[in-house]
Amino acid sequence: MKITVIGAGPAGITSAYELIKRNNSDDITVIEASPHIGGISRTVNHNGNRMDIGGHRFFSKSDRVTDWWYEILSPQGAPSADDKLLNREKSYDAAGADPEKTDTVMLKRHRVSRIYHKNKFFDYPISMKLATIKNMGFATTAAAGFSYLKSCMFKLPETSLENFYINRFGKKLYSMFFEGYTEKVWGRHPSQISADWGAQRVKGLSVRAVLKDMLGKLTGSGKEVETSLIEEFYYPKYGPGQLWETALETAVSRGVKLIKNAEVIRLNTSGGRITGVTYSENGEEKTLNSDIVISSMPIKDLIAAIDAPVPDDTAKAADGLPYRDFITVGLSLNKLKLENTTDIPNFNGLVPDCWIYVQDTSVKLGRIQIFNNWSPYMVNDFQNTVWIGLEYFCNEGDDMWTTPDKEFIDFAADELERIGIISKSDILDSHIEHIKKAYPAYFDTYSRMDDIKAYLDGFDNLFCIGRNGQHRYNNMDHSMITAFETVDEIISAASSGRAYNKDKIWNVNAEKDYHEKK
Repeated sequence: MKITVIGAGPAGITSAYELIKRNNSDDITVIEASPHIGGISRTVNHNGNRMDIGGHRFFSKSDRVTDWWYEILSPQGAPSADDKLLNREKSYDAAGADPEKTDTVMLKRHRVSRIYHKNKFFDYPISMKLATIKNMGFATTAAAGFSYLKSCMFKLPETSLENFYINRFGKKLYSMFFEGYTEKVWGRHPSQISADWGAQRVKGLSVRAVLKDMLGKLTGSGKEVETSLIEEFYYPKYGPGQLWETALETAVSRGVKLIKNAEVIRLNTSGGRITGVTYSENGEEKTLNSDIVISSMPIKDLIAAIDAPVPDDTAKAADGLPYRDFITVGLSLNKLKLENTTDIPNFNGLVPDCWIYVQDTSVKLGRIQIFNNWSPYMVNDFQNTVWIGLEYFCNEGDDMWTTPDKEFIDFAADELERIGIISKSDILDSHIEHIKKAYPAYFDTYSRMDDIKAYLDGFDNLFCIGRNGQHRYNNMDHSMITAFETVDEIISAASSGRAYNKDKIWNVNAEKDYHEKK
């Protein structure tokens, strides 16, 4: 069969790899609009410093996903927790050995992510530790406690993300740690966002879940932990892009064709099927005849490219699907002003956070990544410098998006200095990346997704996968699972001669609970 895969992100690469692995007689072509691969999971290399676009912890409840990661990067199996290079507090060999000499590809990391609020650090998710009470103050802690009890007694209808959060944390904690940050991320107040976002991203997280997790650790009875409470994860030596680059290189070596800088402009149809994909390459239109099309391109763009009639309501709903874009600023620094006051030792006294959520509404900055703590190999001069990423959420074409790069970097540095994170005099180098359609959003015409899905499913040989391909805020492993389910269905239907059934593909990450194995 001639199979065209649109998009070289996690979902597209996984599907191409699995297809060629399981049936190398197929003619498989991957079309990617940009010069890069990996989508939002790619790794950017700037002067030897590597940036993880968005931050990607490698953990999953799916054995199939984790086995796939090790198949690509660590054929010898999962990394050992005893390896001195894999322990967080010894991420750079204390004996002075060069970490570049290790052959280990997947590193085991200790996860620390905290909230920076009013110049103080709070655990994320919020814990019930003495330090939390001290930082909040007794009066605020008491108010938060009573507010939570009230939320347990009087549940609000979950008609919005705001009510979703209040039901799980109480109004006081919601107003302190969720309201302002959520509005930064989405550009909308949580009262205007569907509760579906919380159901897919926050899921079982709540004050009750935090208490249950703490009790389980004290008694040794905890078996599973919520996604946001995991304490360890794996991470590729050179960032997530290393996985996708290696996977696609392997697929290409087995016969997959890759076309980059190729923007899809039309899906050709006949008789309720996709017959080909027309794309633009160097200003020239070319068409790939296709028996099957697997698409991870944004649904908004996909429906606009289909040459068949689209019902007016469906076309308007697809065109109105919202996305959130973001900007990442990388800064190389002599040091951070933050001191490590935790009991987690770290190299040169650096704070141990993978990323820091900035709740201060006086700045537009949303999140800080500290790449030294993801992997020492991400930083060109790990021993003497700190390499961080500053994340700003915006809309393509707005004031932030259109600000000249140098001006925006200066703006970001000013914000960081103002809230006590850095001194601008310590900046050594900088870089900026603009990421389009990073986050599918859950408002505006999102409520019409069932109609949009029904229209797309009307094309028997069209499969929609991945985050943007399904307009669902998937984790990386969820996107991979949509690819697995798609390949399984293609092979199963071909062997039995039946029509395709896409229910399992669309139902990935639609469940209400998402637990991670410890």
